[in-house]
Amino acid sequence: MRYILIILLAVSAHIAQAQSATTEALHKKYSEALSLFFYNNTLRMLNQKEDKDFDALIKDIEKMKFLMIDKRKGFATGDYKKIVSNYKSESFEEAMTSRHQGKNFDIFIKEKNGDTKGMLVLINDSTNLFVLDIVGKIALDKVTKLYSTLDESADIGKKIRNFTKDEE
Repeated sequence: MRYILIILLAVSAHIAQAQSATTEALHKKYSEALSLFFYNNTLRMLNQKEDKDFDALIKDIEKMKFLMIDKRKGFATGDYKKIVSNYKSESFEEAMTSRHQGKNFDIFIKEKNGDTKGMLVLINDSTNLFVLDIVGKIALDKVTKLYSTLDESADIGKKIRNFTKDEE
């Protein structure tokens, strides 16, 4: 019986640290969306300039899923509000809204006992919805820096630009 309890605790700890069910549903619904996974060590490899500030920025990210959905392919007017509602039903709370380089950033956090366990960044423009589903945390005022670093990374940025160019 003790072994069963240990296994159940281990499985539940893994499930608690999984990406959001809403993100997984979005990925399933928009299967053609660009999807990338990052772990902390993968993010550190993006730091080609060995920027200590970037290393400090990502130190509390365990893993992250990046989704890029082309809104011109079956994304209805009310879909964004429904997505936000679904995230809120998973205990994500609105933390901040901002604009950066013509994109709207909506940031949500999930806390447990006052400690941030997960973050969600929805980056919305006229043609795309970018989702950063983060297990862990980053400083709210550094979210745009993380996005910019991903966009400027030679390999990742090229994939993002090619994905958006192919769809035009």
